[in-house]
Order: sequence, then structure tokens, then C-alpha cells
Amino acid sequence: MQKIVRSVFAAVFLAVFSASMFGQTASAQSSVAGPKIMPLTEVKEGARGVARTVFSGTRSEEFGVEILGIVPGAVGPHQDMIIGRLSGANAERTFVFAGMSGSPVYVDGKLIGAIAYSFPFAKEPICGITPIEQMISIFERAPQPRPAASARAISIADLQAASWQPKVPSDLNVSGPVMSGMPMNSKMMAVAGQTFVPIATPVTFTGIAQTTLDVFAPELMKAGILPVASLGGGGKITPLKRAEATTLLGGDSVVVQLARGDISIAAAGTVTMRDNTKIYAFGHPYFGLGSTNLPMAESHVVVVVPNANNSFKMAVADSAVGAMTQDRATGIYGTLGEMPKMMPVRLKVTTSRGRNEEIKFETGIDDFLSPLVVNVGSLNSIAAHERGIGDTTITVKGEIAVRGEDTVRIERRFSGPQASAFAASAPAVPLAALLKSNFDGLDITGVDLNFSVVEGSKVAALERIAVDRTQVRAGETVAATLFIRTDTGRLVSQNVNIVIPADTPAGAMSLMIGDGTTVQKDAAIQQFVPKSTAELIRTLNSTKRPDLLYVYAYKTTAGAVIGSNEMPNLPPSMLATMNNDRTAGGSKPSTQKTIIDQVIPANEWVISGSQTIAIEVIR
Repeated sequence: MQKIVRSVFAAVFLAVFSASMFGQTASAQSSVAGPKIMPLTEVKEGARGVARTVFSGTRSEEFGVEILGIVPGAVGPHQDMIIGRLSGANAERTFVFAGMSGSPVYVDGKLIGAIAYSFPFAKEPICGITPIEQMISIFERAPQPRPAASARAISIADLQAASWQPKVPSDLNVSGPVMSGMPMNSKMMAVAGQTFVPIATPVTFTGIAQTTLDVFAPELMKAGILPVASLGGGGKITPLKRAEATTLLGGDSVVVQLARGDISIAAAGTVTMRDNTKIYAFGHPYFGLGSTNLPMAESHVVVVVPNANNSFKMAVADSAVGAMTQDRATGIYGTLGEMPKMMPVRLKVTTSRGRNEEIKFETGIDDFLSPLVVNVGSLNSIAAHERGIGDTTITVKGEIAVRGEDTVRIERRFSGPQASAFAASAPAVPLAALLKSNFDGLDITGVDLNFSVVEGSKVAALERIAVDRTQVRAGETVAATLFIRTDTGRLVSQNVNIVIPADTPAGAMSLMIGDGTTVQKDAAIQQFVPKSTAELIRTLNSTKRPDLLYVYAYKTTAGAVIGSNEMPNLPPSMLATMNNDRTAGGSKPSTQKTIIDQVIPANEWVISGSQTIAIEVIR
């Protein structure tokens, strides 16, 4: 009997102990109830409340808020704005600052919304508050499933482009005018302070030089992003930290990490509300990405810098605790305990002095942000070790790894005063094309790049060409001499043997020798619509390089281009079927048949230009 009692007692004790221990862990992870919410209909003019944000360190501090009124539809349809005036020593010192976005405002102990908007150059700390009901409601709607990839034409010229620029919509974060006597699109609006604008989001760039940051700052600032260069090394890549009951509560500083490792790019804001594992923050869009997946981390504030133009918060990321999964009109939304998939990037620079430098970091996967981060990282890697003024010649070699597919090969050479900027864009162009394709199952597993730098210019132009004969039989060889003028005025020559294919029909033929960009302009295929990831990668790998010369010979014929495939010499019946009035799309007519398409081995020069000679194929 005693054994039975002892067994029962032990079982009960174990059950209670286990429940206690595991219950504490579970509650630490998820059981943090959100605050009471005050509906917008109960928010009254003249009401006084408090807001919370972090001015230094990790502890949020209170400051006063007086409700001045409500402006219906100030941001958009059914998106109202509460107007408030801040008070307190800290608020009156810094006014509304970049990084305050999301600071929760409470009236009578109930959450009414997030500080999210400001008046530029205001003489008082006036702010716009996004109602919490509208922040919650937009994220309660189930996100639409990601649409299947649709046919999208891609220009070959875009794939050959020497530079890539992030295209941020200029009106991404622009709100409507409030009681303004000026047109909404007037450039004087912000200067005159007659409109509320979203509080700028400070994005801290760590391990990145100011000179690099200056290149990208104009586009970022269009979207309300305030670039802040931070001293010190990059952000560490740390495992996901388990959320606790004190993790990311209302008023705490939060960062969204675009990159971490040897370089760090992190956007700072403030948590509006935590409801179990749900995190609401910012009160306005970050980039307006919609559904996304980026690391969300705790942070500590180094300092809030008072500034006559725009005070800002300098925050440093700590441990990742979750993922930002939504970025929409009324704020951002994230989930604790989730870790997004990241894309590793390795950059190796062989300097003009023979030293090897290596940088490693990882970035979130997004069709806008990923190419931008790789571009920033590449330019920074080159600029940190090479001259900022003068001519350089840079060779780029690397690859983008895609699970289950061939790797995307990257090989380009640039020369001149802008070589660094062009070389940094080389990986961004194909990476953007891949990510924007939206093909199902696309899984980019890494980017590996090598930059080799030498000082001086290697720019040259193809001045003229000469051939040993203009009449040739199929199967014979034409000897061509290329005369190349360097940027120093020296004339050099290069010999090229061109074999006429044995099946070339008799008749006139155009023989062009030129750089990849110029030759491509004369090709039948100017754009294509990839049907799969594999087809897109094949085209990326076969696209002509602007830094190489090509032999391109073609004859006039009747044919068509389907996708990225050229189909010359089609029978009249097929052409009639493809071009009849009852069908459209899927193909386009072509008047060329490619006879020769070969690359000329590279020499020490980066050569541009083209020359064309008429050749007759005789029997």
C-alpha cells in the first residue's frame, strides 16, 4: 500500500513539476496578452495620455501626449490619423525623431495607436498617430496566396546593363496633404511643413563606408529611409533567441535586419504592441513590400541625436527573435519564434597590390532588397581597398547557386573611372532577374563573387576591320584583322580566323564584328519570355558580354522567334498559320537567320564598337 501511495505521490509531483517548468517556458514564448485597446470612436480631442519609446539603452521611457483631434482619411481610404502633441523633457529635446515610428500611445491605460507621422520643420513636437484598430485589422486579413509566375518579357539589353539602380517608387510613403493650400505634388510641400509625412526609418549601415552610402542614399530617401553610417564592425550572425515574457513589448526598440555578418544593414523602429507571438510596429510602411520574410531582432539604442532637420535614433541589433512577415500601409507585422531563410554571400577582392580580402554576410531573400544589399556590399568591398578617384580595371567572376538548377555564371570586365560601380552591379542584375521571375520552387542557396582589381584604364575602341576576301565558299575560312585604338591613342591589331559553316547557303551575308551590346542590337532576339527557371538561367548564361567582341554573321530570311529560340527558314504554310488573324502572341516574325555567332577570345583591352562587311557565299 505504501509503495502505491509513494508511486502516486511521485507521479503527481512529476506531473506538477513538469507542468510548471514547461508551462513557464511556453508562457515565456507566447502567453503575453496584448494591452486593452481604445476604439477610435472613443478617442476625444483634449484627452491626455502617455507614449513609450527608448531614448537610450533598452528600457522604454514615458512621455506625455495631448490629443489635438482626428483627421479622417488622412492617409488613405478608411485610414485615419490622430493628431497629438508630445511633452516631456526628452520629447521636447528631440521632437519627433527617426526611429520613433511605432511608439505606442495610451489614454486611460488603453492603447489608441502608434506615433508614425510628423510635420517637417515643425516648431512644436506635433505627431500623427496611426489608430491601433487599423493596424490590427489590415494584418488580420489572411494574406493572398502568392500568385503563380506569369509570363513576363525580359529585355536582353537589361541583362547586359553595366549598372543596376534600385527603383523605389517616389510616392511609396507619401501621405495626403493636411489643410494645405498647395498642390499635393508641389516640391514646396515638405519644406513648408504643410503635410504630414511618415517618420523616416533610420537604417543603420555598419561596416559600410560613408562614400558607399552616399551612392545609394538618394533612392533610399525617396522611400522615407534615413541612411545612418555607424562605426564599428558588422552585426554578428547569431542563432534565433527564444522569446521571453519581456521580449519586444510595446515601446521597445526593434530592428529589421536586411543583412548581417561582416556588414550589417538594419532598420530601426519601435514596437507598438505584442500579443502573444504577434508583433505590431512602425505604424507606417517600411518599404511597402507586402508579404516578406526578414529577421526581426531586439536592439539597444546608443543615442538619439537631436538634429534641427531630422533627429534620429542610432540603434544596434542584438539577438534575432523572430521574422517580419508583412509590410503594409499601417505598419509592419512579425512573429516571434520564426527564423526566415537567409541567402549567404561571399565577396573576395584581390586588390591592385596583390592582397586578398574576404567579406561574408547573409541577407534576406526579397526581389527588391536582396539585389540592393548585394550591390551595396560589393561596392563597399571594392571601395574599402581601392582608390576612390581615377581609372581602374576590374574583372568580376562568380556564380549564383540555385538548388536543383545550373549555377548562374557571372563574368564581366569593366574599365575606367566608374569601374567600381559597374562591377558592383554585375551580380545585382542577374539576381534581380531571378527573384522577380517568381517561378515556383526557386531556391537561391548562395552568391559567390571574386573581384580582381588593377590600376589604370584598359579602354579601347574597334576602329576598323579588314578581311582577306569578300567572296568565300561554305566551309572555307576568312582571315580578319581587327584594328583597335586604345584610349592612349595607340593602334593595335588582332587577327581572327572565321570559318564559314559548311551548310551555309549561297548568297549575300552580313559579317559583323563588335562588342556584345552592339551585336545584340542587330540580333533577332531582343527580349524573351522565360517559361521556367532553367530557361531563364540558360539565357542569363548565354547573354553576350558587353566587354567581349563577337563575330556575328547573318542572312536575310523569313522566320520567327519563339521565346528565346530563333527559328529561321520556316515554310510559308507555318508562317501563315502563325501570322493569321485568329492567333496572336507566343511568337514574332524574324527577318534574319544567324549563320555565325562566336566569341573572340579576350585580350588585355575592354573593347567597344562594331564594324560590318558584306560577304558573298559562292558555290
